[in-house]
Amino acid sequence: MRITPSPEDRLVAGYAALAIVIHVLEAGFPSPIPGVKPGLANVVTLIVLLRHSLRLAIWVALLRVLVGSLLVGSFMAPGFWLSTAGAAASLLLLTLGSLWNRTVPVLRLGAPGLSVLAALAHMGGQFALAYTVFVPHPGLLRLLPPLMTAALAFGLATGFAAAAILRQLPPVAAGRP
Repeated sequence: MRITPSPEDRLVAGYAALAIVIHVLEAGFPSPIPGVKPGLANVVTLIVLLRHSLRLAIWVALLRVLVGSLLVGSFMAPGFWLSTAGAAASLLLLTLGSLWNRTVPVLRLGAPGLSVLAALAHMGGQFALAYTVFVPHPGLLRLLPPLMTAALAFGLATGFAAAAILRQLPPVAAGRP
């Protein structure tokens, strides 16, 4: 039996590989606040969403979380579950943002708007899991404002980075994934 990857499979693999490399590199940088990273790999997910489709962006994000956790040694550890919860919440909000863009095109969310939604959802998903499963203590709630502020700032930064990259890329040919 021979499996032949489609052009779409190759596209997902390439984008996922790029996101995974960025994810692994970012995991090696120290963070002043535990659990807070800029989320540079999310730039790749945004580019896939805005150039191709929500379905491909979901694949890229999920592959990044899974393979990235395997490579950094956090698979099935609390960090993996926190990352998965954040990715799930982020993808849910990106889905809603994509639906918004299709139904209300006059108020279309660009890369920065979608990125902020995704970053806030990611932090919210991580925090919800941390609070309900890992550290169910009211004192943890004091961390929520600075964490959400960091998510807002990093969401804006990655959104503007994605927008700048998208402006430099040629348009996707019609009929291509």
